[in-house]
Amino acid sequence: MARPAPAEFESLDAAVDLLYSRIDGPLHIGAPLGIGKPHRLLNALYSRAVGHTSRRLSLYTALSLDLPDGSSDLEKRFLGPFVSRHFGDDFPRLAYVQAQRRDALPAHISVEEFYVQSGALLNSVQAQTRYASLNYTHVAKALADRGVNCIVQKVAGNADGTRLSLSSNTDLTFDAIDAIVARGLPRPLLVAEIDPELPWLDGTPSVEAAFFDIVVTPAGPYPKLFGLPRQPVGDVDYAIGLYASALVRDGGTLQIGIGALADALCHALALRHTDNATYRRVLQALDPQLERHPAVLASGGLGAFAQGLYGCSEMINEGFKRLVEVGVIRRKVVDKEALMQRIADGSASELEHELVERDGEFLHGAFYLGSPAFYDWLRNLDEATRRGIGMKRVSEVNELYGGNESLERVQRREARFFNTCMMATALGAAVSDGLEDGRVVSGVGGQYNFVAMAHALPDARSALLLRATRDDAGKNASNIRWNYGHTTIPRHLRDLYVSEYGIADVRGLADEDCVVAMAGIADARFQAMLLATAQRSKKLHGGFKAPAAWARNTPLRLGAALKPFRSDGTLPDYPLGSDFTEVEQRVVKALGWLKANTATRSGKLRTILAALASGHRGETEALARMALDAPKGLSQWLYARLLRHALGRTGSP
Repeated sequence: MARPAPAEFESLDAAVDLLYSRIDGPLHIGAPLGIGKPHRLLNALYSRAVGHTSRRLSLYTALSLDLPDGSSDLEKRFLGPFVSRHFGDDFPRLAYVQAQRRDALPAHISVEEFYVQSGALLNSVQAQTRYASLNYTHVAKALADRGVNCIVQKVAGNADGTRLSLSSNTDLTFDAIDAIVARGLPRPLLVAEIDPELPWLDGTPSVEAAFFDIVVTPAGPYPKLFGLPRQPVGDVDYAIGLYASALVRDGGTLQIGIGALADALCHALALRHTDNATYRRVLQALDPQLERHPAVLASGGLGAFAQGLYGCSEMINEGFKRLVEVGVIRRKVVDKEALMQRIADGSASELEHELVERDGEFLHGAFYLGSPAFYDWLRNLDEATRRGIGMKRVSEVNELYGGNESLERVQRREARFFNTCMMATALGAAVSDGLEDGRVVSGVGGQYNFVAMAHALPDARSALLLRATRDDAGKNASNIRWNYGHTTIPRHLRDLYVSEYGIADVRGLADEDCVVAMAGIADARFQAMLLATAQRSKKLHGGFKAPAAWARNTPLRLGAALKPFRSDGTLPDYPLGSDFTEVEQRVVKALGWLKANTATRSGKLRTILAALASGHRGETEALARMALDAPKGLSQWLYARLLRHALGRTGSP
């Protein structure tokens, strides 16, 4: 039976009026994560709800993106002009997020998220108490359990208004509707906000306009989409990405997360394919024995990608753009199990290969998020590339079970799932989403899904990427610990860990062997303590001695190994492009140095004294960018001296 045409509005308030009139009692609203969240509609809804204390509003969502503010005067000086340029002066910050930050949500309004912007809401009681710890694939059922009666979503529209594209977020909308209806509840009211800035994607995301009950097209001008600023990639990140890239098998499947480690991995994979000789020289400098590592050998070695990879990742991001452009992501799949099986075993005919090349897709995702350049790429895809990208339900991307499992198994051959964690234990557990006091930093998201899938597929591997150390109140601390009071991935699912010092293959190992492997990729300064704790805990024989090669695990040695490749441009600061000007890139590096060297009272004093004694001059452009070229007062004068000193220490001209 055909659905009636949706009610159409230009006024956000009129759309909210109808929403309120269509729903009796409490409003249980679902909204997509990331850029599929309709900021202006949600702000209008929140404004209305604040004044309607008799109607309870519960919002269920994730990753409510907010603009960076800066925690110090120098950071604010940098971020102010950048945020204005990058996001636009009219970017609609989510009103409920601003209230959460102040713990100022009214008593009749609650916001429940299953994934939060990393570290943004650590000190919000309202955000922390209403966090829901859920695997991504369990969210749809949870929304049905909460009785969601309305879903709001940002969409793209076609020229004649007959179809709408869910574009960035096919992840949960279809799954949530199915789960709600399966519970015997009414189909939720569906409200779309059309945004001309959102790239149009066809296929699964494309629905008839009547799929929605209410469609609102607010008047322009239209704010920019939330663009993630691309971050600089340092020596540690590059080393991790390079080691991880050696684990990828040609002809296999790739899933990656987001952030500097993912950027480094994608740059390394692109380098492996486009300049294999240089790629091997970098790896040789890092570890002359890497080519003989059992996990690398089992993954087929370090050659370029003759067959290419199939990308299957809950999130499509900047790194996938690069890998598509250079031809790494190009292995196509079709939803025909028998044909895919013949392709896999080599019995497919030439005609069948041509069919897959014509009709197949090489990249599947459930949502996308990236920089403005990434969104432009999606808007301007050539037709062949557009046909090769398919947006899917998260239940199809993140799981094997419940759909066509046998098809997905043959499509996802030789899968490598790369995700990041904050810490890992010597016994193989991972800490990715929270602190030991219970506060959530981000969320589980799809990490558990992919780790579990790696164990369910016979030739797949899960690799968790982590930096070996972190700054803790101005002191170095190890991220490879004996134990921690919070776990995201339990030790019985241990598989591969990658730090800047190498690869630890711990799948299926006995505890003692796991301890040794994890200690081998720890920073040399913390190995002895880790091993001694293992021995006291009866997990390592008392006679064990650390191999001499482990002493090489130092930042100094790592920096020396990569320095030639940083200098000649093989490993640039911004491998996937930058949203900062050249001057801003220098300032970013200097501010990072200052932050690290003023984290303690003694460090701050040393840095100030050095800045006062420094003879470094110049840097007119950088000082002008920070509005410190004509300092007023003692504090601005000191900031200018500190910035000049930091710019000199970080190697700027």
